[in-house]
Amino acid sequence: MFFFQCDENHNFLLSLLLFENVPYGRYASSKYGFHVSVRLSWLIQELPAFLVPLSLVLWASSSRAMYLPNQLLLGMYFCHYFQRTFIYPFLIRGGKPTPFGSFALAFAFCTCNGYLQARYLSHYAEFPPGWVTHPYFITGSCLWFLGWVINIHSDHILRNLRAPGETGYNIPRGGLFEYVSGANFLGEIIEWAGFALAVHSIHSAAFALFTSIILSSRAVAHHKWYLVKFEDYPKHRKALIPFVF
Repeated sequence: MFFFQCDENHNFLLSLLLFENVPYGRYASSKYGFHVSVRLSWLIQELPAFLVPLSLVLWASSSRAMYLPNQLLLGMYFCHYFQRTFIYPFLIRGGKPTPFGSFALAFAFCTCNGYLQARYLSHYAEFPPGWVTHPYFITGSCLWFLGWVINIHSDHILRNLRAPGETGYNIPRGGLFEYVSGANFLGEIIEWAGFALAVHSIHSAAFALFTSIILSSRAVAHHKWYLVKFEDYPKHRKALIPFVF
């Protein structure tokens, strides 16, 4: 019963995130409540995305978690959210505080999405024999890894644009930022698209689809902001897809 209730809440949250432009970072506004420390908000909002699935695997009767495809796919999910929860927040340099509304929505999304992805993989997902050698799984896994590396490398570039104590903005350079303004967003879109291909479920496909829509809009907003902010911003650089968009 909770599975379906969480699915409904998940769909509601995705719709809200799609149609309500909730600001954060450079776009932060008091309209969405008091501000929360960026490090604290990142840690707490991402925490349920890791702890809820972990509790499902360790303490619920996760009958499918003993199978290799399920273990590998859960491993991909945990790998992303371990880095996002326990490493990324402590590497942030001088980020802007997060409005409470943005923080609350992210917390709710991470809770529901974490439950849905892990519940499916640990309790329901049945893969055909030899799935780990299937082209869908191999291609999806490679895309997941590529996107994960791009995302982490792009975050590293953004983080090192600021010296310790700085809070201003500079033009990102290096890596995929030579071609797009939202290299970090592109990496995460590729990552979850690969995950969805490897999992081959409606839950992972919905996660990948809405992630791509939300992060695409952020990439476009960042691109427009850069063009207005910096007169010398590279004109050949696209928003999200190199040479295309």
